[in-house]
Amino acid sequence: MIRWHEERTIPVNIETIWHLFELENIQRIMPNVIENKVIEQKEGVVGSTYQQKYKEGKRIETYIVEDLEYENTPEKKHNKIGFTLAKAFEIEAAFTLYKIEEHQTKFIYQGENKGLNFLGKVLLKLGGEKNNNKVVTDFMNLVESEAMKEA
Repeated sequence: MIRWHEERTIPVNIETIWHLFELENIQRIMPNVIENKVIEQKEGVVGSTYQQKYKEGKRIETYIVEDLEYENTPEKKHNKIGFTLAKAFEIEAAFTLYKIEEHQTKFIYQGENKGLNFLGKVLLKLGGEKNNNKVVTDFMNLVESEAMKEA
């Protein structure tokens, strides 16, 4: 299993950053997600499901994402999602924003990736912590640069 927890302060309003996580903007911060279709929208968001298509090289993976936790207040925005990828990985990821000041937001990205079977466990070991850290850092950099464009 690989776990991550990264924090960063972005000099942009919390609402501006949160806007990037909305369905219609998700490709700006997750360019490999080529399709994001609502399957079921639940009141209060938790339990809502989406079909996502993710493209890596020539391969396209389709999987179902579920909202596991959701909070949207002026001071704190939080969304935790979970999905199973290629029947080999169980992934949970959480995006949390805290308002520090009007144009100062703390962004926390955390999660875990579990191998579900022999193949998944081997691939996680091969991919390793270093590769995962690069993916996490690249994602945080993209969220920050897209937020800065909006500000």
